[in-house]
Amino acid sequence: MKKLAVLGSTGSIGTQTLEVVRENPDLKVTALSAGRNLELLEAQAREFKPELVSLQDEKAAETLAVRLADTDIQVLSGMDGLLAAATEQTADIVVTAVVGMIGIRPTIAAIEAGKDIALANKETLVTAGHLIMPFAKVRGVTIFPVDSEHSAIFQCLNGETGNQISKILLTASGGPFRGQTREQMKSVRLEDALKHPNWTMGHKITIDSSTMVNKGLEVMEARWLFGVGVDDVQVVVQPQSVIHSMVQFADGAVMAQMGVPDMKLPIQYALLYPKRRHMPGERLDFWSLQSIDFEAPDFENFPGLSLAYEAGRAGGSVPTVFNAANEWAVAAFLRREIGYLDITDIIGEAMARHKRKENPGLEDILETEAETYCSISGRI
Repeated sequence: MKKLAVLGSTGSIGTQTLEVVRENPDLKVTALSAGRNLELLEAQAREFKPELVSLQDEKAAETLAVRLADTDIQVLSGMDGLLAAATEQTADIVVTAVVGMIGIRPTIAAIEAGKDIALANKETLVTAGHLIMPFAKVRGVTIFPVDSEHSAIFQCLNGETGNQISKILLTASGGPFRGQTREQMKSVRLEDALKHPNWTMGHKITIDSSTMVNKGLEVMEARWLFGVGVDDVQVVVQPQSVIHSMVQFADGAVMAQMGVPDMKLPIQYALLYPKRRHMPGERLDFWSLQSIDFEAPDFENFPGLSLAYEAGRAGGSVPTVFNAANEWAVAAFLRREIGYLDITDIIGEAMARHKRKENPGLEDILETEAETYCSISGRI
């Protein structure tokens, strides 16, 4: 029996993780955390019967505690509750599916407690990879990537220990506006940006995918996960989303991982590694697919990707500025307070204003995040 804690259990990755648990009776949930979705968390708590649950919102947690009074489930709130879920004593692995930089502290706490990590919170490595990866190594903790692209790379590297990576080929669908110019995207509405052609995801990551910022975050995450340089990660647009990523080795051989676009596959692989077990669902049909297309990314019309490479090369505190500015801008766009093209403009402006800090610690990272929010908050 493998026991797991799920941080962000009511979001897209969290709910799909629980679908995987339903299909695998040897998986047991011991802790759940969510933001404000009291109703869904209560339903999950009653179904999976964890030791504890946590909500970010304290008042919502008080209401949930009353509702769960007929159970033995402990109800906590805020950062303390999130940290308690991340370090729940009996959990073997922690699924970090919270959105944003709030995921850094619980990930560090889980590593400190000796828990393996199924990582779906890319901001953790983007902003603190220089802290997280060495710490995980010291603690003997394995970080299993849950993003479909990084899981694909992880799978391609199985059995290749000691073989030199020449290049990581990180695939991207191109999003709903692939092929459009910035002039054409001036009139993009929120509803348009939320229509991803291939994947069903949460709102924030769907917007990030449409701007190609998400791919830029994945470039920075890949350099830490796989120990390569930022410029050793090449983005390849693959509109059908059936090749999830590839690795080119020193001899020129390229290994690719393929499948239908279904996040439950990388989630299950992370939870059951190294086993592959039957998973219900659609299978890739090459007779129907017939062809796979490839394109170079459009750096000019999707500057979020070029800004990400710039941030990754600069290192230090700059990736935190990139990430924080994007989080602020996407939240404002989701509230319909700024235009679509303003998202990447805000990122570029924040990076241009920032004075880089070398090798930031956790408090420096959180301070940089706050400074970035403050520097752009007067824009609206």
